[in-house]
Amino acid sequence: MAGVKLLGFWASSFAYRVIWTLKLKGINYEYIEEDIRNKSQLLLRHNPVHKKVPVLLHGDKAVAESLVILEYIEETWPENPLLPTDAYERAMARFWINFGESKGLHIELLAMDMETRNLLVNACKALNLLRLKIGYWKIIRMGV
Repeated sequence: MAGVKLLGFWASSFAYRVIWTLKLKGINYEYIEEDIRNKSQLLLRHNPVHKKVPVLLHGDKAVAESLVILEYIEETWPENPLLPTDAYERAMARFWINFGESKGLHIELLAMDMETRNLLVNACKALNLLRLKIGYWKIIRMGV
């Protein structure tokens, strides 16, 4: 297997979703911490469009954008699948992943029951109310 490296940043939830996926899949990788204020030539060479982390390096291939990286990992290493094998269930999982993304949650919603989905929807509504009442940046400082 070609070497796997991940360019990330300690505070990036996008990098952590890739880290969690690599760990869940049992894939050995080297983590390379990026200084996002002084971007390395490695990062700029492998993600010249967005110049952001995460970037997965697999041999001589570079894959950017966390959800694209997750799809690449899932297709390259099919062992320990993260998505259901049933096409409809996969579609539903992707729906909830996109829902979470659109709400700015940046979490993985790969497999959950209806009760959990309803809790998530209610949490999104509550978070939006909080953002309206006290402002987005105050919530970020609170760690929500």
